[in-house]
Amino acid sequence: MTLFHTLGFPRVGQQRELKWALESFWAGNSTQQELLDVAHTQRLANWQRQLQAGADFITAGDFALYDHVLNTSYLFGHLPERARHSDDALNQLFLAARGRTPCGCTSHASEMTKWFDTNYHYLVPECRAEDEFRLQPELLLEEIRAARAVYPKVKAVVLGPLSYLYLGKSLDNSNRLNLLPKLLPLYSELFALLKAEGIDWLQLDEPILALDLPSDWAQAFEPAYHTLRNNGLNLLLTTYFNGLEDNLSLALNLPVQGVHLDLVSAPEQLTPALDRIGPYKVLSVGVIDGRNIWRSDLNAIRESLLEAKQQLGERLWLGTSCSLLHVPYDAAVEHQLPDGVGQWLAFAQQKLEEGVLLRNALNNSDVLSSAAWQAQVDAIQARRTSTAVHKAAVKQRAADAAAFDWQRDLPFNERAALQQELLQLPLFPTTTIGSFPQTSGIRQLRRRFKQGELTLAEYEDGLKAEIVHAIRVQEQIGLDVLVHGEAERNDMVEYFGEQLEGIAVSANGWVQSYGSRCVKPPIIYGDIERPLPMTVRWSEFAQSQTDKRMKGMLTGPVTILKWAFVRDDQPWSATAYQLAAVLRDEVQDLERAGIRIIQVDEPALREGLPLRKAAHKQYLQWAVNSFRFSVTGVAAATQIHTHMCYADFDDILPAIQGMDADVITLETARSASKLLATLKSSPYNNGIGPGVYDIHSPNIPATDAMLTILRDSLDVVAAENLWVNPDCGLKTRRWEEVIPALEAMVAVARTLRLEVIESDCKQQEEQAAEQPLV
Repeated sequence: MTLFHTLGFPRVGQQRELKWALESFWAGNSTQQELLDVAHTQRLANWQRQLQAGADFITAGDFALYDHVLNTSYLFGHLPERARHSDDALNQLFLAARGRTPCGCTSHASEMTKWFDTNYHYLVPECRAEDEFRLQPELLLEEIRAARAVYPKVKAVVLGPLSYLYLGKSLDNSNRLNLLPKLLPLYSELFALLKAEGIDWLQLDEPILALDLPSDWAQAFEPAYHTLRNNGLNLLLTTYFNGLEDNLSLALNLPVQGVHLDLVSAPEQLTPALDRIGPYKVLSVGVIDGRNIWRSDLNAIRESLLEAKQQLGERLWLGTSCSLLHVPYDAAVEHQLPDGVGQWLAFAQQKLEEGVLLRNALNNSDVLSSAAWQAQVDAIQARRTSTAVHKAAVKQRAADAAAFDWQRDLPFNERAALQQELLQLPLFPTTTIGSFPQTSGIRQLRRRFKQGELTLAEYEDGLKAEIVHAIRVQEQIGLDVLVHGEAERNDMVEYFGEQLEGIAVSANGWVQSYGSRCVKPPIIYGDIERPLPMTVRWSEFAQSQTDKRMKGMLTGPVTILKWAFVRDDQPWSATAYQLAAVLRDEVQDLERAGIRIIQVDEPALREGLPLRKAAHKQYLQWAVNSFRFSVTGVAAATQIHTHMCYADFDDILPAIQGMDADVITLETARSASKLLATLKSSPYNNGIGPGVYDIHSPNIPATDAMLTILRDSLDVVAAENLWVNPDCGLKTRRWEEVIPALEAMVAVARTLRLEVIESDCKQQEEQAAEQPLV
């Protein structure tokens, strides 16, 4: 009989119960036991959902209070030394993740970066040549025991040894692969413990097999897994997010009992996998999309699997393509979506049901005549034929834009001179990335309006008061370029989704971004139009409240695309140009309203990069060109900014330069040296603001650290092109943290200006002294 399992499940709770419990604990308003009680309740609910849906295993080891990679670092005793000052596991985890614990310990937080090409962030393991590991299995074993108390058939999940090291960073330039011999014995020890707990199958995640691996890393798999064989466990080597391509034979030939392939991302790998799989191995096929929210075409999937079913029999398993961490909980609670969109959706709950239904249909063809199967078929057909999805004029404008290479009218140096003449900014201008704290007052204002307790006029008056407060704070701090603070925006992508046709916004479609941070991605279901300007009146109002320059704030086409659930019936590039078209209209409306600094954020440009290098060129061409399409309709004196965060920029710096934004602000507070090294080898010629402090930590930034980043930046960036800013928006912080941090940042910029002025004066004096007397 074919089996069904999931690779992982969401963990924040359908109503974000874990988020609220974490933030209460961090604020000192609840105890550790109260936090754990909430976490264990959510964990139990996940297992019960899997059981009630009819999954053949429940999955354990995928739950984490902050991040599963961070949990792996703890599991193998590999947290940074600065996080080990407490004997308490939770304090260690939170100190590494946030740089602060409720007990008062502080340190600098670990670097975060995107989990492959998703919008989930993981905590990057830190490696040195002399590192040692020690097994700390108590958190994992507690979860395994709790799961087995619910149901005996538990599949455990652990991040594999090669992926763990590969996803880390070397602090001393040593080869992380050299740590593998130290790590493998601990995996073997862990396997023995899991076997003793009654675990038969271990899902060992090795997602790096979907990448272009350096040869030494690829060659390390076979000896490593031969070391781990004969441990009594059945190992399911699990890959996802892409096809294995040249690593497919490697994965299938490893001494494991099963291999999982993502057939949603790469359905073409099924045929070669069937040709090459050994006679006793399980082939787990990820056919239920773990990253998007559209109902599955079960008829088409079943047809594609008939040969595999005939060849493999009970050795064919069905699964989600990846962990369901990346989708919301339950589409059944969404009752206010437009155009019949709700019937087309499958969140985590529906994906469990789809997987079980498909399993049953493969095991018994009578299921094909069931009401559940027919309902699935009807939903697929209704979406294909809906008139709300396709609009010919929108498609044509996007196609026309895609056929043209968009460029600004003047080169950067000429634009910069015109912009400085207009804007009159000081050396090292200070600004922020856009958002200011979403306070309890703002959230209460929004809640009262949604519940009908406030009229629209009362709600907007409240928002205006918040905007004025943000402006006065910035003026008092002494920032040079202000922002309105985005009080009216619940999210930098969702806000735009609420105002564009062809995009729906769910009520409870929350997914985890990192830690307690959750986002609610909009749902792009059809061709996109802008009925009305989206941001102009708020920017106009903000500019009317100050004599300083106000920056208009937009989210770029690729980021809206990447941070939404995107329609899967046309290429992403076509949807990107549709988004760029409505943003182009918005940019021009902002300029007409007198806003002459406009920021179009593209933090997702790097994470959208395909996992295989062969596909990079095509992606970057349309991604960069769609950005340029959105901003090239303004005058040369209008200054265009963009922002990127949590990305390795070295492999896309030419593309970033090709975007030709007048100013780019970047995340660098946790990885400044890496960016500066990149800029030394590949100079960036436009304006640039390397983030001088980490907004994801509640700690107030140290003046010396910010000065160091800026002074080092002057080695690779011209002084007239250097901006001073935090590394990301301030939405998640409190005013009590924001104000002193920005005051320190402004003081640093002023110090640097004086240093440069004094240096210039001294240089002029020396040059004058060298001149012969007449």
